[in-house]
Order: sequence, then structure tokens, then C-alpha cells
Amino acid sequence: MQRWRGLEDIPQDWGRGVVTIGSYDGVHRGHQLIIGRAVERARELGVQSVVVTFDPHPSEVVRPGSHPPLLAPHHRRAELMADLGVDALLILPFTLEFSKLSPADFIVKVLVDKLHARAVIEGPNFRFGHKAAGNVAVLADLGVTYDYEVEVVDLYVTGEAGGGEPFSSTLTRRLVAEGDVAGAAEILGRPHRVEGVVVRGAQRGRELGFPTANVETLPHTAIPADGVYAGWLTADGERMPAAISVGTNPQFEGTERTVEAYAIDRVGLDLYGLHVTVDFLSYVRGQRKFESIEALLEAMGDDVKRSRALIEAAE
Repeated sequence: MQRWRGLEDIPQDWGRGVVTIGSYDGVHRGHQLIIGRAVERARELGVQSVVVTFDPHPSEVVRPGSHPPLLAPHHRRAELMADLGVDALLILPFTLEFSKLSPADFIVKVLVDKLHARAVIEGPNFRFGHKAAGNVAVLADLGVTYDYEVEVVDLYVTGEAGGGEPFSSTLTRRLVAEGDVAGAAEILGRPHRVEGVVVRGAQRGRELGFPTANVETLPHTAIPADGVYAGWLTADGERMPAAISVGTNPQFEGTERTVEAYAIDRVGLDLYGLHVTVDFLSYVRGQRKFESIEALLEAMGDDVKRSRALIEAAE
């Protein structure tokens, strides 16, 4: 898959293609449906498929300080899109000037002059242009003028976890924030993931017999609610069952939220400085302060047993 950052990176001889535009944070199952249809339509027409997305998130530019928690960084989204068969990914730097483009100017500048769109595939709630004035009806009207077709793909509807709401990044973020990582996985089509470099913490886990990888997560990452989770820790390409703790460590009067993963049944791991990923499978229990270190150790042992059982059942 080709990756471009900015309109100037698009090859001058780029031919016509099928395009879809959106933030696509998380590349959840609704996004997969839209992107998959764009890939399918491109193959039907014998042209290339292109996904257009933005960096930073448009809300941060239009309303500074409102950046939503991210379900996946751009490099992870690119991997997921490549797996769906996308031919090219265009990441547009989103600036205040860019946000002021009218819907028509946006279409001409991006879809017509640079990407030579033959077709555009979007979800029903797609908005674009200054103050989100453009919608799929405007997109289709402009398509008559600029010779591209428009196809609108309805999103799947979630099951019990989403209460009948359409699949969306907003819903997924809410579930993650509530600690419902199983519900989030239902929408994502995979476990929710956080990643970052392993840094040195207070090393209390090592002292207690449960050495953890303290993950310095990427900015704006969607972090699950405080608690203990079952999941996986992946380092150097090795995926290991893990018991994961999220929170401030109230047992020791902590104040900073951390994500720490204990690789179950592994000893002697040295992960400091490595970039790792943590995938959340199931919620185990909430975070709490225990009456004694002995009670804490007993709970941690139980956390590991329960996590091991949940992971084995899932594999």
C-alpha cells in the first residue's frame, strides 16, 4: 500500500480511483464495511482504491483541547487498511486554513484535481467542508458536475453491547472508557489495543513477585477504565498472555494513571526501551486499595489465575 502525507506526495501520473474519506479512528467493523466496499468497487472498475484521512484530528484544530481519545494511531490504521486491500492511504495535514475550505473547494482540491475520483464511497453521516456544511447529498450533486459516482454504505448495527446503536468510534470510545473492552472488541472486530515504550516505574511489581511492563502510551490514546484486565502483551513479535493493570495504584497512594502488563508464566523478561502493544480481552475487576500487602498479593495471584483462564478460553 502506498502512503502519502499531503497532496504534494500524490504521484503526478496517478490515474482515476475509488476514494473514501474519513477519520477512520479504530478502523472498526463499520469502517471496514465502507473501506471494503471501496476496494471492491475499485476492482470492479479496474482502478486503484484510496483512503483519505486527517492528522491531527479535525476537532483539535476547530476546537483546540477537544481532541478525542484515539482508538488507534495512524500507523496502526494503515496496517489495518492494508489488510483490507487498500492501494493508497493519503493523510492530509488538517490546518485551520484547510478547515475553511467550502465543500465544493474541498472536492475540487482533493478529489478532482489530485485523486481524479471515479467513485466515492461513504457512510450515511459523512460531513465535509467548512463547518461540516457538506453531506452525502452535496457530495452526490457535485459528482454530477465533476464526473464521479457516489455510493452510500449503511453501517452495521451493534448487538447487545451497543444497545442497537450503529457501529461508531464514539460508541467504541465510550465502551473503552467504561472498561467494557469486550463490548469495544465487538465493534472493532478485534481487542482494543494500546501501545508505547516500556519505561521504568516504581518497580513495586518486581518486588512483589509480579514484574510488569510499564507502558508509556502514545498521546491521546483511549485508555480503559481503571481496573484489572486479561489480555496479551506483545514484544519483539512475541504475543504473551498477560494480566493488565490500569490506574493510579491506590495501594501505594499513586496519582498518575499507568498501564502495566504482567506477562503470565514468564520470568527474566527485559522489556525496558522496547515498543510493545497491549491488547485488552476481558475486564477482571475494579481497582481498589487492600487492607494489607498480603491481601494485595492474594488478589494479584487470583487476577493472574482468572486472566489465564479467560485467555485460554478465548484462544
